[in-house]
Amino acid sequence: MNLSNDLYKIITIHYIKTKMNFIKKNILVFTGIIAGALAGYLYWKYIGCLSGTCAITSKPVNSTIYGSAMGGLLFSLFKPQQKKS
Repeated sequence: MNLSNDLYKIITIHYIKTKMNFIKKNILVFTGIIAGALAGYLYWKYIGCLSGTCAITSKPVNSTIYGSAMGGLLFSLFKPQQKKS
């Protein structure tokens, strides 16, 4: 019983370290997603589409999702290239 608890702790620690490494490698993209979502929402709120016929800016959800996608893509351009070994 004690062995299974130790194994569970080891697997959990490995899982957390793996996820943290992924987040560290892609922090710039995640920042872009958050900044883009905020920009998309603010665009909808202050500029938006008065007639309601605009596909992207007629609803806040559409504008926020589009902004987060564009922000993630834009910030991923500045991600440093990984060296191949």
